[in-house]
Amino acid sequence: MPMFVDTSPPGQCIFCRLVAGEIPSARVYEDALTIAFMDIGQVNPGHVLVATKRHAATLLDITAEEATAVMQTAQRVARAVQAVFDPPGLTLLQANGREGDQTVFHFHLHVVPRHADDGIALSWPRKEPAAEVLRGYALQLGQALQAAG
Repeated sequence: MPMFVDTSPPGQCIFCRLVAGEIPSARVYEDALTIAFMDIGQVNPGHVLVATKRHAATLLDITAEEATAVMQTAQRVARAVQAVFDPPGLTLLQANGREGDQTVFHFHLHVVPRHADDGIALSWPRKEPAAEVLRGYALQLGQALQAAG
């Protein structure tokens, strides 16, 4: 169970307040659609959050334009993190919903510099279904994508 879960309504969530300048932050970058700032819970030095400026809870709630802007900002930030902190690795993490371990319900992406033995474990149990099962999943997803247009 996460230690902090922000369930504030739009306009009152911690990231909306940060975007509005109502609470302090260590801003790294911003443009018309995104804002990048230092995570107060630094996993490693240089851990940055990239968020949409508009309140949207999850990946499913942002526009295609916002999704593009977030990834472009994340790439810019990653290049800066590489230049300043020179980490041998980098992890991008984006969580959706309580079961996805999302703690702040305002869309954001973590840019985390990584080092050997830094204590971060991103492993999960592999289920490895049969190839036929995977093809069935792919067919269902392909059909859903076609239906969505």
